[in-house]
Amino acid sequence: MTYELYYWPGIQGRGEFIRLALEEAGARYRDMGLLPRARGGGAPAIARLLAGRAPRPPFAPPILRAGRQLIAQTPNILLFLGRRLGLAPADESGRLWTHQLVLTILDLYLEVFHTHHPLGDGYAYEEQQREARRRTKDFLAVRLPKFMRYFERVIECNRGRGPWMVGARVSCADLAMAQVIAGLRYGFPRASERVLHQRPRLRELHDAVFARPRIARYAASGRRHPFNNEDLFRHYPELDR
Repeated sequence: MTYELYYWPGIQGRGEFIRLALEEAGARYRDMGLLPRARGGGAPAIARLLAGRAPRPPFAPPILRAGRQLIAQTPNILLFLGRRLGLAPADESGRLWTHQLVLTILDLYLEVFHTHHPLGDGYAYEEQQREARRRTKDFLAVRLPKFMRYFERVIECNRGRGPWMVGARVSCADLAMAQVIAGLRYGFPRASERVLHQRPRLRELHDAVFARPRIARYAASGRRHPFNNEDLFRHYPELDR
């Protein structure tokens, strides 16, 4: 099967979690946001899909087309791909545990967005800087360390099975966790270094994911968008305290 991934061009966003899973598995896929408009890609392809007459219409990207199925919501797509691509355990309890971890990782991901847009994306960052400083102060002092302690403990509980969180093989949860760590290092280089200094297992997980041959080739290929301040992970030096 050749999958089609629909996500906005120019940013990693939530689409990157899906890309990493597809790349790690060596799956065939078309990144529709990257295709030229003349070939049916780009933002118009996403707009057409959202305005279409699908009996089960998706709300927003990322959207994965798998045959006749349209699957939306990042954790939902990863639940689907985890089973099909061998990126989750074969047993139901293992799949649900992996899904639970992905949901928690995406909770952290959303909290990162709220550091620079605590009033919502209807306002520019410059219109909510005061609120952003206050929200980020709490995030860096309380929320981020809490999440990092938890994920470090998850890896510790999986001891003896490599650097991974679930079993002895890399999973969707590991790929997602590595992506979040990479984004935190971009958005908050100083603060994340302080937090990760105390979390050697998370550092090892991140390095192990991005050293995997297919992920390393993808990262070096030019197809992986660089982090930028139009994305969810953003670097504002005044917030990185």
